[in-house]
Amino acid sequence: MTQRTLIVGGATGIGFAVAQLMATRGDHIILAGRHHDKLQHACRQLQATGAAAESVVADIADETQLARLGRALEPVDNIVVTASSQAPGGSFTTLDLQAAKQAFDTKFWGSLAVARHLSGNIRAGGTLTLTSGFLARRTVPGTLVKTAMNAGLEAAVKVLAKELSPLRVNAISPGLTDTEAYAGMPADAREQMLARAAENLPARRYGRAEDLAKGYLFVIDNPFVTGSVVDIDGGALIN
Repeated sequence: MTQRTLIVGGATGIGFAVAQLMATRGDHIILAGRHHDKLQHACRQLQATGAAAESVVADIADETQLARLGRALEPVDNIVVTASSQAPGGSFTTLDLQAAKQAFDTKFWGSLAVARHLSGNIRAGGTLTLTSGFLARRTVPGTLVKTAMNAGLEAAVKVLAKELSPLRVNAISPGLTDTEAYAGMPADAREQMLARAAENLPARRYGRAEDLAKGYLFVIDNPFVTGSVVDIDGGALIN
């Protein structure tokens, strides 16, 4: 049976990999994000494979835009949120708190705004899947913002799974994954970073967007999974 899936942040990276995977089974894909050109390009790529795809411009950090989308959006079976934010790093004593708040506004509060304004558009038996990150449960100096933001999302998923029941709410927690997030790095530096990560992980490889996409499909398809955080991190949390 064809499903309709909205992917917020679906034009690039993990979100687009989820879109590609779900399109292969005939799902109707709706890509949402801030950048019209990227959304259009991603749509054309999906359509070139015969997939049914459309796009809508919506900034996850703008609650007004999400509320407007909620009024216009036809019913969907699944909503996936992979939109990320540029979280500042470094020692707490030198942390740019304004940048930290902006990161929270996008990834943390933006994800909750999606839940508030769009969960009512999900059909009975449907799913809402958010994205956290392995630093939520890994103590690494200099990553306070990412740790707190992702830990907050994982805690929120547990509460939302109860409050929005029977809608199923879950989170995928990626480890280091090779996506456009690192496109700004010099190619050599990026390759070295990924190679070092692979050497130090039990899986002996770094993550790829398509690896993560399979995790989203798992929580969407398994009707007995809700309130769960699924780690796909190559074993980073057991190191």
